[in-house]
Amino acid sequence: MTALLWLRRDLRRGDHPALVEAARRGTVVPVFVLDPGLWDGAGDARRAWLAATVAAADAAYDGVLCVRKGDAVRVLTTLAREVGAKSVHVTRETTPYGVRRDRAVAKALAAQGVEWLETGTPYAVGPGLLRTGTGDGYQVFTPFYRAWRAHGWPGPAPAPTGLRLEAAPSHESAWSMLRAATAPQGLVLPDAGEEAARRQWQAFRDDALSDYDTGRDQPARPGTSRLSPHLKLGTIHPRTVLADISGQTGQDAERFRTELAWREFYADVLHHHPGSAWTDLKPGLTAMGYDDEGPEVDAWRQGRTGFPFVDAGMRQLLAEGWMHNRARMVTASFLTKDLHVWWPLGARHFLDHLIDGDLASNNHGWQWVAGTGTDASPYFRVFNPVTQGLHHDPGGEYVRRWVPELRHLPGAATHEPWKQPDGYAHGYPQRLVDHAEERREALRRYEQVRK
Repeated sequence: MTALLWLRRDLRRGDHPALVEAARRGTVVPVFVLDPGLWDGAGDARRAWLAATVAAADAAYDGVLCVRKGDAVRVLTTLAREVGAKSVHVTRETTPYGVRRDRAVAKALAAQGVEWLETGTPYAVGPGLLRTGTGDGYQVFTPFYRAWRAHGWPGPAPAPTGLRLEAAPSHESAWSMLRAATAPQGLVLPDAGEEAARRQWQAFRDDALSDYDTGRDQPARPGTSRLSPHLKLGTIHPRTVLADISGQTGQDAERFRTELAWREFYADVLHHHPGSAWTDLKPGLTAMGYDDEGPEVDAWRQGRTGFPFVDAGMRQLLAEGWMHNRARMVTASFLTKDLHVWWPLGARHFLDHLIDGDLASNNHGWQWVAGTGTDASPYFRVFNPVTQGLHHDPGGEYVRRWVPELRHLPGAATHEPWKQPDGYAHGYPQRLVDHAEERREALRRYEQVRK
């Protein structure tokens, strides 16, 4: 018999339970569906990263990956008829859009006698598996993490035995769209694909994991794994990574497991509360007063706010399609608390540019900063962009790398150019706002809502 393997957020060949199940049914035809609705809504960086990853997946599947363009219902039902497939195999999707789409595809396939089989998820512990004592999903990370650790996860899936791959014709228009999606000028992307993901993981594990607890919060250092773009498209599974450090119990390894768990926590929250993708998880702040988008928001997007640590992060985003997590928190706080803009605007900008732009992690991370999401510390947390820079980039290396107008300033002076006689000698902009005043304004609005 013939089985279709529909690849989505699992663009790899190793540690792939859905592939194992498909291979058990017979000859496997791997397919990727280029959905114009998703493609057209993505920014250039995201399209370029997806295109490179799909090309790498084609190579991993011996050049037989079938790539077709169009609505998934039409593409999969048509392809199943063409190749005589009796089953379609997928990694279970958990995002609101993915769940709706898969229900529609499964229904259409069932109407023509084709079995729909979901095996595994993109997570070590699938969303929805963990529940509180009252049977609800978790909304606070620490108890979720305890439950996540106690639950555990299986080891990596073995390679399928006797795998037989078969090609089906692709749509040339789909491959043309992927080939045309080259990175925008000036954007430097990492190597894509399963082998690149494993190399990245091994380099981090061997060189930086032993200092992760400290190094992860210093954006000038290579202290993070940079695995998030690979986890986004599933070129490596978190189960693979967790198995690799299963015997390590030190603080650094445990901190890294914690960071992986944050990704799974946000996916679980979105699974239980799909409406929280673009609206406040906590309804208590729905009456908060926000400002309309103005020229200050454009300055924020361009990295020209006059606050060096904020601008370094926003420019890194434009140049790499990625931003250090500490900078993500500070730049998000600046938009929501200093410019008083509702978080979805910033979340949308990040998703346009981040090659690791995951809906659950991105949007719930924004809500965590904005105070409308899962965090136990509510709206009154306001990141100070200057002290954050001084603490996490004390030597100014991160700022000097991304803000060339300040490279003439030594050390920590890069974070406060207004204190230097030549701080603005090379065209760096003045501060958009007075942070102390805007912090007071943010808290005033918060108190109004509380009353």
